[in-house]
Amino acid sequence: MSSVESSRSYVRYRVIFACMLMAVLLYLDRFCISFAEVFIKDELGLTDHQIGILLGSFFVSYALCQVPSGWFSDRFGARKMLTLYILMWSLFTALTGFATGFIMLLIFRLGFGLSQAGAYPTSANIVSKWMPLTERGFASSMVTVGGRIGGALAPVLTAFLIILFVPISESSDLKPGALLQPHQLASTFLKRVDEKQTFESEVYAQLPPADQEFLKSAAADPKMPSGSAEEDKFINDLNQILQNASLYNPQEYAGMKLNQQAEQLLTINSADMTPEEKSRLNRLLFEARYYNDVRKVQGQGWRKMMMTYGVIGIFIAAIFWWIIRDYPRAHPSCSEQELELIEHGRLEEDKDHSKQIGGIPFKAIAMNKSLWLLSLSQFCTNVGWLFLVTWLPRYLDETYRVPLETRGKMVTFALAVGWFGTLSGGKVTDWLMRRISLRWSRVLPIALSRFTAMAAYLVCMLDISPWTAVAMFSIVAFSTDFGSPAMWAFNQDIAGKHVGSVLGWGNMWGNLGAAVAPVLMIAVIGLDHHWNYAFITCAIAFLIAGVASLWVDPAQTLVVETSEEEAETETPES
Repeated sequence: MSSVESSRSYVRYRVIFACMLMAVLLYLDRFCISFAEVFIKDELGLTDHQIGILLGSFFVSYALCQVPSGWFSDRFGARKMLTLYILMWSLFTALTGFATGFIMLLIFRLGFGLSQAGAYPTSANIVSKWMPLTERGFASSMVTVGGRIGGALAPVLTAFLIILFVPISESSDLKPGALLQPHQLASTFLKRVDEKQTFESEVYAQLPPADQEFLKSAAADPKMPSGSAEEDKFINDLNQILQNASLYNPQEYAGMKLNQQAEQLLTINSADMTPEEKSRLNRLLFEARYYNDVRKVQGQGWRKMMMTYGVIGIFIAAIFWWIIRDYPRAHPSCSEQELELIEHGRLEEDKDHSKQIGGIPFKAIAMNKSLWLLSLSQFCTNVGWLFLVTWLPRYLDETYRVPLETRGKMVTFALAVGWFGTLSGGKVTDWLMRRISLRWSRVLPIALSRFTAMAAYLVCMLDISPWTAVAMFSIVAFSTDFGSPAMWAFNQDIAGKHVGSVLGWGNMWGNLGAAVAPVLMIAVIGLDHHWNYAFITCAIAFLIAGVASLWVDPAQTLVVETSEEEAETETPES
């Protein structure tokens, strides 16, 4: 007994952990730009329409490259291909920090999407080869939850890094061009001077007459161009005042959301503040009073944040290469007991990895009715879900004026709830397979979770508090993720040796939905940002997703012609 026990191995769990770690990086890199977009928009002078194109462009290349990149992994091996994919998307993440305009950002986002396209199809390939049939749901949920962990970490970690890279010791001075809307700022400023508000009154009293005239001219002329010599002089003189004055009046900030760093600085006695701390506090107070009209000082950290994520990716790629092999019999640490457990119940042809597959089975994929229905469900699911990782930070900002750090925590909380949805969805999927049937173990988790997400979005249309809204978004995240393991398991059920291609097909349609979603939301929300229209759209999308999934049947396996199935070429060593 002792010799048998000592020969047991659990390599499959290390393999799943490596895939999970990869997925953390996948979503961390993917959605950090959504939280930094307000700073990128300000610095590069982008419009909301351009931001929508950038957020959607990733999903275009990501979606269209799903099937080819999945096939590359099926054909040439998951280990080498996914390591390459990780290195490629990390490079494009780092390059984003060097972007100087819209076109460069667009090119980098398209390249980023192309590089990330093979991540989940390749992971599904690995799960199908490394996990017993009865553990596919849970193993798939572990990989998926890795992505959700990365998505949940992205807001709070991105905010932390952006602030970290703009320390108080760095200048808090306004730079030329920092006034995003000179007319709006000047109008509000002079109105508050007339109302004798402390901040504006003290600043105005210290401004030279020429600067006071600039404010009057800007307030009177909505078409005044930005970047004039008068504006630059005003900014320079304003910096001198912000460096030295004590401008905080508690009554004027009652009910106003302040940056967390500003709140921390306010705990310091004014007499004990360093010049750098006083300058930073005044700059943050100024930003709070003119939030939409002035560039944010902490926005200077977004470039270094992108470069940092890129470097982290190199280390993740090395860990992945060290742990992974293409299939269990290629791993030197995998025991015979573990091999027997993994291969139990499989068809003989699924155990044979000595031959490479042929081309992409497009005909077989196109003829599978259940795969089309699941693809429609994935398309609509992503239309509804993407709001959480693209527009939710801005919704919380504009509707409730939630500060940067609190926004990060709220979005992180909502997405983190999805972790439990993924893990419980995997367990329920495997439980339903053992207790009811293969078909309903796939259908029920997908369909019911979509209807629940629909209901949560409808509640968001009511007059609710910020944290109640976050609770509803948490239900959306939980519901969406609850059905993900069943989707993965379905693709593995029907695909045979073409798991990468088949999962890539479904992911392609899902991410075409994600590509459409940002532009669709801009059109639906409109210039006045009618958020309820967005919630109605998301609810309808989840309704369609739930109805389509009711007719999915994993018994409809992929029928691949013999000429397409295999090439009599030996599989390269892994």
